[in-house]
Amino acid sequence: MGVEVGSKLEGKVTGITKFGAFVELPGGVTGLVHISEIADTYVRDIHQHLKVGDVVTVKVLHVRDGKIGLSIKKARDKERGPRPQRERGDGFEEKLSRFLKDSEDRQMSLRKKRDKRGRGR
Repeated sequence: MGVEVGSKLEGKVTGITKFGAFVELPGGVTGLVHISEIADTYVRDIHQHLKVGDVVTVKVLHVRDGKIGLSIKKARDKERGPRPQRERGDGFEEKLSRFLKDSEDRQMSLRKKRDKRGRGR
């Protein structure tokens, strides 16, 4: 395998799961970028950050038992300086709006469950 720990490589996203993204590296080998290594912020949905076919720069974190661990956020750290702004607005108003919507959805779900339990008694 021509992949060395600590090296930065370009690869193509070939698959996305709920726990990470698979990236094909030069030489035809595939590694995994765990969800925690995609961005500096909390990643709830990988699809907000990556899609199949994206070309990304990754840093090789480890090679164990033929499995390659990769990081996008560590490849970016000292290479690009400040992080690029995301397309979606991340201002206070947008965050507050998302929080309120999520909160209301959770409360409605809890009320429905409570109401269902109360009818059977």
